[in-house]
Amino acid sequence: MSGIVTSNVFRGSGVIAATAAGISFQSSVTTGTTLTVEAGNGYFIDTTSNICTVTLPSAASKGDQIILIDFARTWGTYSVFIDSNGLNYQTQDDTYTVEYSTSGATVNLIYSDATTGWTPISDDVVADTPVAPPTQKALFGFGSTGSRVSMSNLVNSSGVVATDTTGVGTARDSLAASAYGGDKAIFGYGNTGSRVSTTNLVSNSGVVATDTTGVGSARQALAAASYGLDKAIFAYGNTGSEVSMSNLVTNVGVVGTDVTGVGTARSGIAACRYGVGLAIFGYGYNAGAGNSQNVTNKVSNVGVVASDTTGVGSTRTSLAAAAYGGDKGIFGYGSNDAGGGESITNKVSNTGVVASDTTGVGTARNYLAAADYGGDKAIFGYGFYDGTTNVSMTNLVSNTGTVASDTTGVGTARHNPAAVGYSFSA
Repeated sequence: MSGIVTSNVFRGSGVIAATAAGISFQSSVTTGTTLTVEAGNGYFIDTTSNICTVTLPSAASKGDQIILIDFARTWGTYSVFIDSNGLNYQTQDDTYTVEYSTSGATVNLIYSDATTGWTPISDDVVADTPVAPPTQKALFGFGSTGSRVSMSNLVNSSGVVATDTTGVGTARDSLAASAYGGDKAIFGYGNTGSRVSTTNLVSNSGVVATDTTGVGSARQALAAASYGLDKAIFAYGNTGSEVSMSNLVTNVGVVGTDVTGVGTARSGIAACRYGVGLAIFGYGYNAGAGNSQNVTNKVSNVGVVASDTTGVGSTRTSLAAAAYGGDKGIFGYGSNDAGGGESITNKVSNTGVVASDTTGVGTARNYLAAADYGGDKAIFGYGFYDGTTNVSMTNLVSNTGTVASDTTGVGTARHNPAAVGYSFSA
């Protein structure tokens, strides 16, 4: 039976309904797969990692009340199921399935009588999702000039790229980077002459830390994006052949072990966040699946990678992607199957829909990087032009997704760097 209740007898949508006196909210947050509840109590239920089945009391009296709250706004990913334990639920017996699957919900249950049983007097959803302040600055790091480097270039909140900062960490290229913890960043994986899984954390002031011992399979030509408001995910790449594995990063920058891949294995892929707490990986290369690809894979707000979405736009590899406009994304540039550079872009809506090609602006190139900056804008930078020439030029992206013409490059020209947004402060 549906867990959706359209009417709220106390107040309009987005406001938790009035509760009877004497409700005692439990101090612990439920994270398990089962929960047995008692009348007179309120429960915070966190389904970040799994569904939860809530068993109601086997006996109840008129006016008994129980409140269930989506603690982590994850019921839309992992639902809460109600077992009415022999009593009726909205006049139906307990053979019916009761599921609540809306993120941010608060379910306020009242027991009436044996016929009606338990009734949700409100099923409120907090409409305004909490969103961290947008990152204001960006950072390009590492790459290759013909020789691998570990230098970095800061980008201020107006999109101005700074001169080279002396590198920290092992010089490498073909790595990836993502924000984590809201305002910090992490560079990871890549090629030093051999593939590595080394990571380097970045503080919210843009300082790159020394190497952290790698976790997960060493690989290159992967991508990374933030998800779930304060976490990150590295995915795909090449370990000697294309793979689709992923590694989750906690909100304190700890990288998890390999997660079995979903979707077409590929390298030379790009990724960005979109919507609220969501991410998307797209395009790339797979020698066994027709070379360049244009399929995409969405990532949920708990870091689950979805199967392939049919491709939109020109197939290509060695491209870049970034968020813009607060909740949208853009894929841009890259290589076609002939090896030539492209300057076309594909926008991503706030629901993860990839648009068809937009005519390119700026110098066609590949092996570049991109990041969000200034709260709602993006920047593409560096890369490889005409198959032989490293560049340091950049192209700014407005908060409506318009790509600007080339900006004269600052810093050492190079290809295969990574880029990431960081810092809540302008």
